[in-house]
Amino acid sequence: MQHLSILPILLPLFTGALLLLPPLSGTLYRQRVVTLLSSVLQVLAAVLLVIQIQNDGIHQYILGGWQPPFGIVLVADPLSTVMVALTTFLALGALCYATGNHDRGGKYFYPLFMFQVMGINGAFLTGDVFNLFVFFEVLLIASYALLVHGGGKQRTQATVHYVILNLVGSSIFLFGLGIMYGTLGTLNIADMAQKVPELTGSMAILAKIGALLLLVVFGLKSAMLPLHFWLPKTYSSASAPVAAIFAVMTKVGIYSILRIHNVVFGDEAGELANVAQSWIWPLALMTIAIGTVGALASPSLKILNANLVILSAGSLLVCAALQNEAATSAAVYYMVHSTLVAGGLFLLADLISNQRGKAEDRFVMAKSMDNPVFLALCFAVGAVAVIGMPPLSGFIGKVMILQATQSAAEQVWVWPILLLSSLGALIALSRAGTTLFWRGAPSKQNDEKQVIHIGEWIGVVMLLAASPLLALFAGPMSEIANSAATFLHDPSLSVDALLTSPLVNGGH
Repeated sequence: MQHLSILPILLPLFTGALLLLPPLSGTLYRQRVVTLLSSVLQVLAAVLLVIQIQNDGIHQYILGGWQPPFGIVLVADPLSTVMVALTTFLALGALCYATGNHDRGGKYFYPLFMFQVMGINGAFLTGDVFNLFVFFEVLLIASYALLVHGGGKQRTQATVHYVILNLVGSSIFLFGLGIMYGTLGTLNIADMAQKVPELTGSMAILAKIGALLLLVVFGLKSAMLPLHFWLPKTYSSASAPVAAIFAVMTKVGIYSILRIHNVVFGDEAGELANVAQSWIWPLALMTIAIGTVGALASPSLKILNANLVILSAGSLLVCAALQNEAATSAAVYYMVHSTLVAGGLFLLADLISNQRGKAEDRFVMAKSMDNPVFLALCFAVGAVAVIGMPPLSGFIGKVMILQATQSAAEQVWVWPILLLSSLGALIALSRAGTTLFWRGAPSKQNDEKQVIHIGEWIGVVMLLAASPLLALFAGPMSEIANSAATFLHDPSLSVDALLTSPLVNGGH
């Protein structure tokens, strides 16, 4: 089991490479089977990894035998393993949906999808900031191609926007890395956390600049205001399986903020302690506000879902700004909930669009759907979960966030904005549901009836059923979230233990 930590990276890497070679490269059916089998194995490996870390503690996978802080190290801890399990499960649901002929728009859909998953898993597992940049580039390059999969003017325009912004972000990332390496002499996250408190004077100022540059990059990835404007058009233009896997992309940015700014620039960072907190606080609250306004103004279900992703990103950024164990625990639970529900809603929006003729998913009167009961039930589950109403996981996640506010000042700011955002989501989704399901015109007799493919059905149900399951098993999931928060906020676990024996020698 010692190689379990690297399997979430190797499995999609080898699968993507094999799909590019004959005999798999020429047959779509074989590509579907191989990719789905690989995806199931990735889910199993991720779940086993979560169980192993919960039972045995954190594990370092040292590549090439180079000991930290000098070598390339993968760190499997409670937080990273939960995010890997989340990504692989989301990918499996999206791939099931893709088998309903959503994979025919381009030749290399499945290899690109696997490389995307590899990049996301690598970003969660890496133990140093330079390889975080490397995995960012891997997932971004795959996402560029996936976004234009199937072609079309709208997708091409959205891709140009997305590519230019992320190229700028990558350049800023490199500048930030250069400054951090120049001042600290290392990019290993644990080693950086040990050396940052020693900085003073001009070196501390340089490191602060580097930290804020990294915040800009992570803010761009997480759709933090004012770096959020690329997201609605990009997500709404992508094909349904791609939009579903993109639901975890903003969480990579949130994860990076929690990992870098909580561990390296947290309470123990001396002159640079909580250097980003004064920036994250107002931007997080404004991100919630702009996401709520965007949701209320959305003209279609896909754009509404995209704006709800921004709203959830703002809620998670509030957790990052609070910088305490309870907030981080709430963030972990809420990330799992919001990612799976958002992915399911993107798939559902595509199903609804296919059944409404030329009106697609726009909030206008259109012909009645052929499967209204199933689609309405799925929409109701997704809507209740997103709004944060009991008894689903969204309610538990938002209660955890509200309870994480400790001071009166925090409560005065967080409680009204978070509760009003839930009210805004309720209004937006009520309007959407009323228009889509209650204002349908009778279908003509010669209209071709739309049949939901079994893969589409499985994909939507898998992701949306996660919300009631997360509520049902909220106790065990909260324990895992608490374990992740404890690791992140305890320097003896997140810093010291990663640079001293027995972990350095490859132990647990």
